[in-house]
Amino acid sequence: MSLAFGKDRASESGNDRDWPPGWRTMPHGISVGRYTDPDFAALEYEKLWSRVWQVAARLDEIPQAGDYTVYTIGDQSVLLVRADDATVKAYHNFCPHRGTTLAEGCGHFDRARIVCPFHGWRWDLAGRNQLVLERQEFRDGQLQDGDVALREVAVAVHAGLVFINLDRNPPSFDDYIAPARPWLDGMAIGQMRHYWWKELSIPANWKNAQEAFMEAYHVSATHPQLDKLGREIVYGESMDLDGDLNHRIVDYDAMANGHGRFYAGQSPVRGRIQKTGGAAVDPIDAMTERLMLIVDGMDAMTLKEDVEVLQTLRGKPIPDGSSLGGEFVRALYARAAEQQRPMPTMAPEFLSMWGGEIFLFPNFLILPQAGNCEMYRSRPHPTDPDRCIFEIWSTKTCPAGVTPPRATVERVTDPADPKQLLLIPRQDLSNLARVQKGMHARRMRQTWLSNRQETLILNMHRELDRYLQT
Repeated sequence: MSLAFGKDRASESGNDRDWPPGWRTMPHGISVGRYTDPDFAALEYEKLWSRVWQVAARLDEIPQAGDYTVYTIGDQSVLLVRADDATVKAYHNFCPHRGTTLAEGCGHFDRARIVCPFHGWRWDLAGRNQLVLERQEFRDGQLQDGDVALREVAVAVHAGLVFINLDRNPPSFDDYIAPARPWLDGMAIGQMRHYWWKELSIPANWKNAQEAFMEAYHVSATHPQLDKLGREIVYGESMDLDGDLNHRIVDYDAMANGHGRFYAGQSPVRGRIQKTGGAAVDPIDAMTERLMLIVDGMDAMTLKEDVEVLQTLRGKPIPDGSSLGGEFVRALYARAAEQQRPMPTMAPEFLSMWGGEIFLFPNFLILPQAGNCEMYRSRPHPTDPDRCIFEIWSTKTCPAGVTPPRATVERVTDPADPKQLLLIPRQDLSNLARVQKGMHARRMRQTWLSNRQETLILNMHRELDRYLQT
């Protein structure tokens, strides 16, 4: 099966009415062929990945002039180069002489020169040719620098993310990012810096992998330690279906261009003092316990230093009209101000995003918190729709004067190994192989999607259809 970009399948795909039943997006669900059919995966390469803006890297991967990293999507390799402090360039990763890839992985171009390892042709970081050995032997001595300049890929940088588009005439990046821009900017995503980054291969389609993180509906069953009431309903004896379940506090915003977000919406008052054996539990102890589930289970979003700030409130009275949560937020911002550490805009609409999510179509998810953030990216396997490449970043803002290390990826060889992945990602990833396997069942024709909890998934597929049907 060829995955060459640019092949025109419009006559084969037509529109939704002409598609096989297994490819269709429906009002309340998704046909499973979209996750399992090799021909649908090929159509995604031809119609989506060749034309869509996509996150290719974080600036942390190429922090200094001369640094490079290689982004791969399907059979396409893109060379990303920090040309100078203010400029990132992207090139199709090949030498115009004989096709040799000019770089692999990540590294640094010494003396600001890109050199082909095969025959020594050379370019500057702006892609201009500097050297062709025995130039007079090429094109009857008429070979021009422009003939062998590196071929550029459209590139845009926003919120610390490097986006590329393989289309020779890409749509406006500003128009593409506009619906999500206020949330990226208000949550200080562009000020986040590298903490850790992991990559693994998953036996699931790329869409299944990311959809696991596009709703809070799964928390009760997948992460029972995070939702005590949900745990008792799913695994225990409780039938308190009208109770204050964690996913019920979440609201969803399906945006234009396939983007979306979820956030803490209107809900019953939470954080009640719990009682154990008739004795009230100290509110700081209760909040510490909840926060440590995230610290120990993810080492992302909420970090140990955040819990240390919470401990500074012990013994301090809570002012009238405030709450422990409100005082904790004030303490976090006060500590950040002392450290000159960037933080999200202190306004209700941005505070409600703590613990929420920003989804950038087609495949990038951002889970922001109080100056910390977790990010996910899911890329299709080059040939197998039942597999994908999945990445997790943990990032945070840093105090003034602190220079974080250059971002380098750690390959996870065993997703079940607690030394390689902590509890919460292990819980999430444990579902995905089972989801993919179940979609091959002969009687499994479609998914059923909640019209509220899973609205971002449906919105994403509708935007995907827009690419595939044009």
